[in-house]
Amino acid sequence: MEIDIQAHNLPLTRDMREHIKRRLGFSLSTRYERIRRILVRVSDINGPRGGNDKRCLIQVVLPRQADVVIEDTESSLYAAIDRAVARVSRTVMRRLEQSRDKRRAHHVYDDQLPDGTDRIEYPA
Repeated sequence: MEIDIQAHNLPLTRDMREHIKRRLGFSLSTRYERIRRILVRVSDINGPRGGNDKRCLIQVVLPRQADVVIEDTESSLYAAIDRAVARVSRTVMRRLEQSRDKRRAHHVYDDQLPDGTDRIEYPA
């Protein structure tokens, strides 16, 4: 699984890169086999003017499903990263559970007839 991290209007330090990878690892490591790619974009929207302008955008690419895209803006870049990772984790887990539930709903079980009704065995 590939993690692509990019920064715009601010320096991408080694500590920031490690923080992002660590947070994603804690949140999504159990689902890495179901994730194709994660794109993380961090930016300072207003530049040096200050304010709530640190943005973290995370895009998770899932096979055969629409991408999960979450964006969060805070005054602290680390707070924006943490909130975005928490939100993307919940959304990815929910999306994968829904996908699993749909596959189960379409599966015909061995004790069911082709029309979906239960097979009943009567003693001879």
